[in-house]
Amino acid sequence: MRLSELKDAGRSPSLPLTVTLADAAGPADLQLLSLLRVLPGQRYVGAGVWRGTPVLAKLLVGGNAARHFQREREGVQLMAAQSLTTPRLLADGLKEGEGGWLLFEFLEHAESLGDAWAAVEQLPPLADAQQQVLGEALAAVARMHAKGLWQDDLHLDNLLRHEGQLYLIDGGGIKAETPGQQLSRQRVLENLGVFFAQLPKRLEPFIEELLVHYLMANAEHALPLEALQKQVDKVRAWRQKDFLDKAGRDCTLFSVERSLSGLRAIRRAEVQTLLPVLEQADRCIEEGHSYKAGGSASVARIDVNGRALVLKRYNIKNTAHWFKRFWRPSRAWHAWIEGLRLEFLGITTPRPLAVLEQRVMGLRNKAYLVTEHADGPDLKASFAPYVDTGDAPEVQVQALVQLMQRLIQARISHGDFKGHNLLWQDGDWSLIDLDAMCQHATQLSFAPAYARDRARLLRNWPSDSALHQRLDQLLPRLAD
Repeated sequence: MRLSELKDAGRSPSLPLTVTLADAAGPADLQLLSLLRVLPGQRYVGAGVWRGTPVLAKLLVGGNAARHFQREREGVQLMAAQSLTTPRLLADGLKEGEGGWLLFEFLEHAESLGDAWAAVEQLPPLADAQQQVLGEALAAVARMHAKGLWQDDLHLDNLLRHEGQLYLIDGGGIKAETPGQQLSRQRVLENLGVFFAQLPKRLEPFIEELLVHYLMANAEHALPLEALQKQVDKVRAWRQKDFLDKAGRDCTLFSVERSLSGLRAIRRAEVQTLLPVLEQADRCIEEGHSYKAGGSASVARIDVNGRALVLKRYNIKNTAHWFKRFWRPSRAWHAWIEGLRLEFLGITTPRPLAVLEQRVMGLRNKAYLVTEHADGPDLKASFAPYVDTGDAPEVQVQALVQLMQRLIQARISHGDFKGHNLLWQDGDWSLIDLDAMCQHATQLSFAPAYARDRARLLRNWPSDSALHQRLDQLLPRLAD
């Protein structure tokens, strides 16, 4: 295969794949054995063999190939010139009309810090194992900043552990201020904002403690915590918007198809599993375990290859109802986006997996949402034995208080806080039924919505009961 032919190879070309490349020694075949990252029609990154040597290959095709090639090579050269640890560039080339390629030494059995973090992420905040991973990363970032460089796409997958060393990768994101001289304080704050914004929000109280790892390797600048937090908030807001935008377009994370007859979005990793479900969604609901039937929605637990999922159909009750619904995003789509929003923010909810809107000539009709199944008692059932005494388990009460605090921080209102919409699962309260959820742009609009949520939550129990009074004292209020 010629390099230029890759741009038509799609997202999953057949492997192994042989691509003919040419360097100063003449043409030779690169045998691509696996793909690690694919941007269809633009970039293919994978492991392969070149002239008998294992390599990590970056193949760049399409209209922007030359620009991406130059950026990648310049970044690699900047890191090498500043003696930063990075995989050696073994060969590279750019040919007009074909594309560009860069072949790096292959670090066998290397582990990304992203994978290392995934193994410890669920531990209690800032456990020793977590601190070790993040400390390694921050020390590497500090050394890069000391050389006047920064990675504008800074994340843990761009740092590799290999034989006791930490390697910086992805030259395409490497930028320089003045190579060899300390990065300016403002640029340091901006870059660290990118780093910390990608960590779970529950780690924000520990930023100052984590920052010590950076300062031990590079104490050139005083880094005010308030200024850093502003950068974190700014980047986190951008990342949330970017993530939710991706939920509506075909990309690495989501498979999305739009037409006059419908809109379908599925997590890409779930496509093969869930396509058959969406194609016979009504039948799946009929054969599943019904939680709710008829009216505005039908909900059932379904079994998919031994895995329990929840399938919800948003019904059109009559013509008048259709006239109210056809012109705006479906409740399924709204719940899909809000579920992903909660996931991004680290607020527990059954993981949204797929959504389908049926349309007739572009006009919306029935819609379906598939989520993971949350198997736990709801708030009403959990607290039922304690209504008179008020001595509900402290762990559950504090989890409820913390949930409300997280919603306040994110300015999110649920819209229907009846007890059945909170499920106790894995030591936390999981929110379901997100049809009316809203993230407010201003505190002015959020305050009354939160007050309604809080009042609705308390109405789950008689106002003169001990449980109601205890929770009324503990649940956070907004300052007047």
